[in-house]
Amino acid sequence: MAAKAKNLHMSMDADVRLAAAAGGVARFLADLAGLDNEASAGLQSAVIEACTEAFKRLAAEHPHLEVDFARFPDRLEVSLSYEEVAPAFGTRRVTSLAAKKAATAGSSETLSGVDRVQHETRGKEVVTRLTKYLRQVAPSV
Repeated sequence: MAAKAKNLHMSMDADVRLAAAAGGVARFLADLAGLDNEASAGLQSAVIEACTEAFKRLAAEHPHLEVDFARFPDRLEVSLSYEEVAPAFGTRRVTSLAAKKAATAGSSETLSGVDRVQHETRGKEVVTRLTKYLRQVAPSV
């Protein structure tokens, strides 16, 4: 039997209580997946931090943050997507989330609490994907 992803979707306004709720969902899924307490708490903190960072960038016309949780056989993924006001042409903004990611891991591509962070833009839509691998070592990309 092929393993299927288990998904959950949340749509939220910019409210830190809702960020905490998203973190709680991530922790619940991590606990169900068998991660230890430290790893579960780290994922929870990373999700709360990512939501809080995204809240600062929501466009007034689209003030909602979409959060998708997916469980795969080898990993948990949390995707945050939202629309933001487009940055000025030719400029590239470095979010504090990316800066913290680099600061916590030296030169690696991780944010404390997760194994991989990916950022993607599609027009005005911004997607941040947090990945926590369920194995001891994250597979190489």
